[in-house]
Amino acid sequence: MTDELLPYDEVMADYEPVIGLEVHVELSTATKMFCGCSTDTEKEPNTNVCPVCLGLPGSMPAINGHAVESAIRIGLALNCKIAEWCRMARKNYFYPDMTKNYQTSQYDEPICYDGWLDVEVDGKTYRVDIERAHMEEDAGKSLHVGGSDGRISGASYSLMDYNRAGVPLIEIVTKPIRGLGDKAPQVARAYMAQLRDIMIALGVSEARMERGNLRCDANVSLMPRGSTTLGTRTETKNVNSLRSVEGALTYEIQRQGFVLAEGRKVRQQTRMWQESGEYTIAGRDKSDAEDYRYFPEPDLVPIAPSREWVEELRAGLPELPAAKKARLASQWQFSEREMTAVINAGALDLLEETVNAGCQPAAARKWWLTELSRRANEAGVELSEVGMSASQVAQLQKLVDDGTLTDKLARQVIDGVIAGEGDPQQVVDGRGLAVVSDDAALGAAVDDVIAANPQIAEKIRGGKIQAAGALIGQVMKAMKGQADAKRVRELILEKLS
Repeated sequence: MTDELLPYDEVMADYEPVIGLEVHVELSTATKMFCGCSTDTEKEPNTNVCPVCLGLPGSMPAINGHAVESAIRIGLALNCKIAEWCRMARKNYFYPDMTKNYQTSQYDEPICYDGWLDVEVDGKTYRVDIERAHMEEDAGKSLHVGGSDGRISGASYSLMDYNRAGVPLIEIVTKPIRGLGDKAPQVARAYMAQLRDIMIALGVSEARMERGNLRCDANVSLMPRGSTTLGTRTETKNVNSLRSVEGALTYEIQRQGFVLAEGRKVRQQTRMWQESGEYTIAGRDKSDAEDYRYFPEPDLVPIAPSREWVEELRAGLPELPAAKKARLASQWQFSEREMTAVINAGALDLLEETVNAGCQPAAARKWWLTELSRRANEAGVELSEVGMSASQVAQLQKLVDDGTLTDKLARQVIDGVIAGEGDPQQVVDGRGLAVVSDDAALGAAVDDVIAANPQIAEKIRGGKIQAAGALIGQVMKAMKGQADAKRVRELILEKLS
């Protein structure tokens, strides 16, 4: 059951939303954060575990060096300072998915801190200040059996799978973000999108939100206009899509607005986003840091990355998404609007590959953002998984450029490629889709259409050249769309001149 909501513009008139985002990035390491167990979480439940990740008495953890390197590279990409010395800490709480009853994390000594990331919404740049990016381990996974939607509510019992327990995470925490106005949910979405692209560019995570590689705890509070006192915040946990980040914040802003308009107080609590109905529901009252009784992890030595190593990692960073976007927009001569559409479609890398394969940028953008995006949406898959490669798109456009295909025929070729019939040329040959440019065949079709439409033919003979369009359409229909329309027009005018 959803809450009552205050219209968004009414909330904006009286309050300023203040948001904070806590983003968990699951690292693509081969082994877990503090032991040698595989990070493959899809094996039989509770088979990728050992005394260390189960927290059994007498077990001794050892930190994953690759995870430390990934953390530093992430921090550098987010303009963070890198600590010269830091420690792990124990975050104490009871929860079934943590067999140790504490999580090994970082608290007051994060490895990365004081960073920022610029994001763009509707042509305006917003700076998101980052408080910290710290290392920690993931928890296990609960499976609730008997409920209608896999949640604990209504379940008969719960099962625990600890394969995921101990998988390396980086948690990126922003400072409170103010001054966004009604754009707050959109800025949050843009920030998440850019984080995802950065993680992929760095190669530190698959960053698949739908698989939980990248997930967001979205905090929001409402501050009365003209006030300097922050409101009471709520935290919507584990939001796992860009659309849901924007939706959850929008919903919470409207829900909190209604609560305050009624003269009631907002409760500081965690909430869960319900994807199906697009609303949040209450979880538990939110704990503050002191409730977790943090203290330094006694079984792990401090981490002290040398400045030489940090600078070596900085020098090895790849081109980051913002710089890449600017470079390609300039090279391809795309407008800001055109480039934003490419980014929003997740097609930047695909376009670059297609252009590198010999296709003109405008043509590559046309195919990926129209026909292929539509097919991906219909199939419910990512654009990269639609079934056609960048090389095949470039081959398709070459067939259009040399006159073998019209755009209409090219769409049929796309269907064939996606259906697994081979590369574009193989589909053309297999389906007999090439444009007919033989004058004898075209001339016969033109003669038939002229004979069937004497009145239109007379208009053309009388100088009404625009009437030729009607005959061209009929010839194209007769030729099943495989005629060269330009040559058909020439033949009609030649015959009726």
